[in-house]
Amino acid sequence: MGMAKLIGTVLGVGYIRPAPGTWGSLVALPWAWLLHILGGFPLLLLGVVAAFLKGWWATAQMTRGSKDHDPSEIVVDELVGQWIALLPLSYAAWSMGINVLAMWPGWIAAFVLFRFFDILKPGPVGWADRRGDALGVMLDDVIAGVFAALGVLVLAGLYHGLLT
Repeated sequence: MGMAKLIGTVLGVGYIRPAPGTWGSLVALPWAWLLHILGGFPLLLLGVVAAFLKGWWATAQMTRGSKDHDPSEIVVDELVGQWIALLPLSYAAWSMGINVLAMWPGWIAAFVLFRFFDILKPGPVGWADRRGDALGVMLDDVIAGVFAALGVLVLAGLYHGLLT
């Protein structure tokens, strides 16, 4: 398996059936935790940027000359989007010295919200997906991840009585 396929399929996770995108999002969770444990929010944020850039390259390589601009085995975009959805939790834990796993309901919300926005593709998520190129493959999940992160913030605010 070439480097582009290793990156694009997240070490082969994209070949798991059914629902490879969901598997890609699931495998992103322990890796996000590991990045957070090793370097806090800054390392997870750096991981998002690096995975986005490498994922964009890998997606372009894997789809070159193909009519399918977004094959289901490419799941690096889900990894990036899921990590973005987790950024508010990582930042809160890192800045306040909290164990990031103590916010486990937020992890569940980040996962469910990201999958929701990634599958339904509302508004700008769908726009990015319709670009039909490697950047669009990555951007739709970035936007879905941002929507999910905002949802996590809203839910946290409601839970803590900040948005009543």
